[in-house]
Amino acid sequence: MTPAPFTRAGAQASWKEFLPRVKEYAVRRNWVESGHGNVSRLSPALRHRLLTEDEVIRDTLAHHSFPAAEKWLQEVCWRRYWKGWLERRPQVWTGWRQRVRELRGNLPAEVLEKAEAVAAGESGVACMDLIARELITTGYLHNHARMWWASFWIHAEGLPWELGADFFFRHLLDADPASNTLSWRWVAGLQTPGKTYLVRLSNLEKYAHAGLLSDRGGSHRIADGAVTPRLPHDYADLSRCPLPDFPTSLPARAGRTGLWLHADDLAPEVGPLAAFAPDAVAAFTSGRSYRERYHLSENRIQALHTVLADGIARAGAHFGCAAVLTDADDTAAAIGAWARSHQLTEVVAFAPAVGPVLDGVPRLSSQLAEGGIRLTFIQRASDAHAFAFAGAGFFPFWEKMSRHLRSSDSAAL
Repeated sequence: MTPAPFTRAGAQASWKEFLPRVKEYAVRRNWVESGHGNVSRLSPALRHRLLTEDEVIRDTLAHHSFPAAEKWLQEVCWRRYWKGWLERRPQVWTGWRQRVRELRGNLPAEVLEKAEAVAAGESGVACMDLIARELITTGYLHNHARMWWASFWIHAEGLPWELGADFFFRHLLDADPASNTLSWRWVAGLQTPGKTYLVRLSNLEKYAHAGLLSDRGGSHRIADGAVTPRLPHDYADLSRCPLPDFPTSLPARAGRTGLWLHADDLAPEVGPLAAFAPDAVAAFTSGRSYRERYHLSENRIQALHTVLADGIARAGAHFGCAAVLTDADDTAAAIGAWARSHQLTEVVAFAPAVGPVLDGVPRLSSQLAEGGIRLTFIQRASDAHAFAFAGAGFFPFWEKMSRHLRSSDSAAL
């Protein structure tokens, strides 16, 4: 399997190669092929914005008609839909993280042991175990395989969806807080209340490559009709709050400014920050936090370091100033120390989405405020547009989004 790209140059090359095949995507995307050559595998690059959705959309519409590319464009826009939905309900993310901690601490030992066995690929259902081991080994799964396995975990094995979502979040190299959390809620029958996704052997027989079903051991447990819905209790608070209101262009600068790069958006040379002239640029990793707070796999930690290193190298070259990547146990304190060492009066960053980066912002804001340093977030205009459309279900969102993409306004993505 060709490795997923973890640099902007690699992502651009992969995208250039896949672009002519966009018109085939609607027909081929559901097949789980060995090597996954029928899908772009750009999700890690898009998740960290080594390549932006805006660039992908522009290139797509420049090379293909809208009807021919619509299914592909929908899949690109699902990411922004999930993010927009979660931006209005950030407590769903924090509530899920809390439930993971509660379940780890309170579930009976035999349930936790079963969960560990299933996640390790030791359920006894051979095809599901191959999927689990592929995730652990490669950090990637085809979307159809993700759905099959999530359904197996919830509805066949009767395990808490929250722990399954955590397993994916720890290992997927494209793990996105919104897409991962809300997709698992959808499979469980919570995101669209009462509508579950049930794994069926006949679906695997139709769409899976032969190797996935070469061992039929335990497959009777996912035979058609064998898996029935197990609707979990929904602990989430689904009340809506207003979308955050961030500027979409850089306000006038006064004093020394620095650019903080984080893993939610690593293309500062494209978009509203392209003409920025920072005095310093920095990015920060936290191996300790990744391991202790989020229990991320070593593959995922290495991937995060790689994408941040690529982003900081490009930023230093683009802006022509000092640019450093630092691993720090306390990220907020490290950013504060960096800002003070460069005598900054303001730190500018892309607005982080709901998730781990945003989780650290309250403490960071306090750290900077103590030194009289402002923290300014800038949002891409295309995110503001998309998030405003994501109030309810995906198809109302897509109706608005597709009109936007077809209009002259889409040139301003």
